[in-house]
Amino acid sequence: MSKNKFKLGNAETVAMTVVVLLLILFAYNSIRIMGISNGASILPLVGASEIIPTGVPKIYGSELGIRYDDVSASTPQKADATIGVMSNIDRTVTLQGADLQRYINILSDISCEYCCGAASVIFEDGKSACGCAHSFAMRGLAKYLITEHGDDFSDDEILTEVAKWKVLFFPGIHETKAAVMKSQGIDTNYINLASNAYRGIEKGEQASGGMVGGC
Repeated sequence: MSKNKFKLGNAETVAMTVVVLLLILFAYNSIRIMGISNGASILPLVGASEIIPTGVPKIYGSELGIRYDDVSASTPQKADATIGVMSNIDRTVTLQGADLQRYINILSDISCEYCCGAASVIFEDGKSACGCAHSFAMRGLAKYLITEHGDDFSDDEILTEVAKWKVLFFPGIHETKAAVMKSQGIDTNYINLASNAYRGIEKGEQASGGMVGGC
C-alpha cells in the first residue's frame, strides 16, 4: 500500500482557485441582488481612502497635537479628545474686525446638517448657530487658522480643512454623497463634498455608518 500523501497538481490547484473565486463572486452578487430587491442603493461604492483624510494636518496638526486618524469610530476616546481640542478654541477665542468678517465669510458656507437643521454653523453675525460638538470643533479650527495662520491659509484652504474634519465626523454619509456626486460628474473635492454647495444631494440614498463623536 502506498504511503505517499496525495498532492494536488498544478491543474487541480488552478481549478480549485477558480471554484473559490466563483463562490465569492456568487456570494457578492447574491448580497447585491438582495439589497436591490429591498430598495437599497446600487450606486458604485467609493473607497474610504478616496475621501477620508489621514495623517497629520499641515502646520496646525503638530501645533495642536491632533491627527486626522484619531477621529474614527474605532477610537472613540481619541476622537472625543481631538474634537475637544478644537472645541475649546471656539469657547475661548473671540474674533473682531477683519478676522470676524473673514470667519463669517468662510463658515457661512458650511453646516452640521446631520446633527441639526441650521443653515450653517454660525448666524450672519458670526455667533454660534449649532451647539453640537462637531460644530464647536469646526468653528474652533476656523478661528485658530484665521488668528494663528491667517497668511498661511486662504479662505478656501481654511474651508477645506474644516470640511475634512466634517467628513471624518460623518464618514459613511459622505462616502454615499461622494458616490452620488461622482455619478453626476461632480468633483468630489472637500469643499464640494462637505460644504453647503451640494447639501442634501445624497437624500434618498442609504448610507452606512453613523457619526463619530457626539452631537
